[in-house]
Amino acid sequence: MIRYIRWCAYFCALLLAALLANVARVQVWESAAYGANPANKRPAIDRYAEPRGDILVDGRPVTGSRDSGQLLRYERTYTDGPLYAPVTGFSSQTYGTSFVERAEDAVLSGTDPGLSAFPLWYDLSRGRPGGGNAATTLRAAVQQAAYRGLGGKRGAVAAVEPATGRILALVSSPSYDPGLLSGTGTRVKAAWERLNADPTRPMLNRALRETYPPGSTFKIVTAAAALDAGVVTDVDAPTRTPDPYRLPGTSTLLPNAAAGCAEASMAEAVQWSCNTVMADIGVRVGLRGMVEAAERFGFNDEGLRVPSWVSRSNFDTDMSPDQLALSSIGQFNTKATPLQMAMVAAAVANGGELRTPYLVDRTTRDDGSLVRRTDRRTLSRAMSPATALRVQELMVKVVEDGTGRNAAVPGALVGGKTGTAQHGVGNAGTPYAWFIAWARGQGAPQPAVAVAVVVEDASAVRGDISGNGAAAPIARAVMEAALRAGTA
Repeated sequence: MIRYIRWCAYFCALLLAALLANVARVQVWESAAYGANPANKRPAIDRYAEPRGDILVDGRPVTGSRDSGQLLRYERTYTDGPLYAPVTGFSSQTYGTSFVERAEDAVLSGTDPGLSAFPLWYDLSRGRPGGGNAATTLRAAVQQAAYRGLGGKRGAVAAVEPATGRILALVSSPSYDPGLLSGTGTRVKAAWERLNADPTRPMLNRALRETYPPGSTFKIVTAAAALDAGVVTDVDAPTRTPDPYRLPGTSTLLPNAAAGCAEASMAEAVQWSCNTVMADIGVRVGLRGMVEAAERFGFNDEGLRVPSWVSRSNFDTDMSPDQLALSSIGQFNTKATPLQMAMVAAAVANGGELRTPYLVDRTTRDDGSLVRRTDRRTLSRAMSPATALRVQELMVKVVEDGTGRNAAVPGALVGGKTGTAQHGVGNAGTPYAWFIAWARGQGAPQPAVAVAVVVEDASAVRGDISGNGAAAPIARAVMEAALRAGTA
């Protein structure tokens, strides 16, 4: 009898060992697979069991959380959702996250190890700290000025602090309310389908993700390339460029919209936006010189993050001379995001040093203590300080007595450049109106803001559409707001 009991004990011990082995297998080796299984609802339930941390503008939250009483308990809410949507993106139980909500998801959702001094404790207890906050670099007044300036027109605005790279405004229009995508159910699904079917593409972040032909605003890059390469040594010297200009190796004539461009100097070509002179200068700089100059400004960079990823701005690396001529005035295959063109203006304003743009200044715990702060970095030396000084003077002349008078700000020094970009099959599309600029307050040691504005659907007769008419007033309003915010 005792022998049978012993065998029974051995068998029970074997079963216990098998049970423990299976528990270890499930908890250790199979846990990742079970956690990732779509049928497992626990991760989603845990994710939304607590309020999400907030995104801050000027120290105040522009997001929040609402107790829905549902299984996925807390839903995201947004203050002034359409105003800040290109920055915050959305956080949806149904469709995931985008932009800062995605880039800083670990902090906002409370899963970042940096939120706790003892992260192992939360791993063992299967708990988590409260969601942290992401403090942006935006200035609310600058963001509002850009949003009001576009007034619902298709387009975008990007404004940057030249000395640091802090993004002060990032607006895409038309916009949408990301709160429509919070939660689950038919209401959220219907909103998603409606937004994606909208021909104006309100969920497209035009400031970061759309690329446009920059038109004549790219002439600032060409001017900097020519000065750095020594192709132009005297900006006031007349050139030998005819009007119209025959594109090299072709019979195609390139005209000017402005009068008096024949043999104009580079200074006059920037001031009055002469296509012929700047196209010829680009050809004289040469393909290699123009490519290197464009890349110093940030073109062809596929790795830019702010922290959301930014579309690559393009300047072709293999072109014939006639294509190079057109590319040097921002046409052919040259494409740029509004942020990229704000970076061009910022590099000029900052003495040729291009700072890496960034949108999140710091992340904090829910009690306000610091998790991490974004380091300010130099992206490149876009041009020499001497060249930057000369280009600044050229841009100031554009605003004071050239094509960009509508950007003038009383009491401030403003430099700018207009652009009207042709596009579409046979250039049949409504031209894009561009303006890039920087502004320095009276008595200030350095410029406070650099801005780029693009308007896709300028309301004017096609031949009258210009950066000065459609985009410069928006840039002026943004610069005025930035100058006021800097002295507040």
